[in-house]
Amino acid sequence: MIMEELKLTEEWDKTFPKSEKVDHTKVCFHNRYGITLAADMYIPKNAEEKLPAIAVCGPFGAVKEQAAGLYAQTMAERGFLTIAFDPSFTGESGGEPRYMASPDINTEDFQAAVDFLSTNDRVDPERIGIIGICGWGGMALNTAALDTRIKATVASTMYDMTRVNAKGYFDAEDSAGARYEKKKALNTQRIEDYKSGTYALGGGVVDPVPEDAPFFVKDYHDYYKTERGYHPRSLNSNGGWNVTGCMSFMNQPILQYSNEIRSAVLIMHGEKAHSCYFSRDAYAAMVKDNPYTYNKELLIIPGAVHTDLYDGGGKNAIPFDKMEEFFRTNLK
Repeated sequence: MIMEELKLTEEWDKTFPKSEKVDHTKVCFHNRYGITLAADMYIPKNAEEKLPAIAVCGPFGAVKEQAAGLYAQTMAERGFLTIAFDPSFTGESGGEPRYMASPDINTEDFQAAVDFLSTNDRVDPERIGIIGICGWGGMALNTAALDTRIKATVASTMYDMTRVNAKGYFDAEDSAGARYEKKKALNTQRIEDYKSGTYALGGGVVDPVPEDAPFFVKDYHDYYKTERGYHPRSLNSNGGWNVTGCMSFMNQPILQYSNEIRSAVLIMHGEKAHSCYFSRDAYAAMVKDNPYTYNKELLIIPGAVHTDLYDGGGKNAIPFDKMEEFFRTNLK
């Protein structure tokens, strides 16, 4: 496979400080659709033996320089070889047109990361895990149901992107009529895009935030539109996905076979997060009639909101000690 030559930023441009405990390099790998993906690799300094490895992605509409990179670097400090990657069509990764999403291709992105790690000389291929944040938490669970090479999965502050696209927030648009109107608008937009030869952007996080906006809109603004989490390549920080970018999520549900996952899964979510119902419901569906429940866990973090699990929210909300214990127990 001849990979596309990507233009990668070499300077440190993350939303978090660089650790002196790990070595950092840029790497590329490809998925089975031939799309070249860009990643940051973090390796514990002075590590000599083959290491357990973790691939990290998310949140949905973010880039590897944001939450995924923080998770990856922190887990590398704790002894794991990690990569944080940009999904297809976003960030520094390849794929045209830009700012598209796909339940299939995005699941494949995680599997491609496992391909890459499995063939890396520094990695023990029998000890590979994944971490998905926000919408990539759902993708991570979907990948765990498909990829038997994955020994442990963490889904953090997860969204089921198929559910929210088809049913709206809190399932408030869960009717055939509401879905029809949404599909009608999206198909109208397809014609406009085809005529213009470009794809209209849906807009990123609302800025400025109206006073009467729901809390979760303010929560996203507090991360993506401020120094706390803004990044120039992040869709959510800027123009957002294409209007039609997530269209296929409406009738292609993920997590169909989550209750057949045999490997270890830790789902963790903030108690106060607007999105907590995604994790509670996903966990319930995963363990229902599943004979492999002994290695499944739902962790609810008291007082935490959705973006607290992006960067800690100034209160160390991300349970890295718990995550380290989980991966050490299951990547062996």
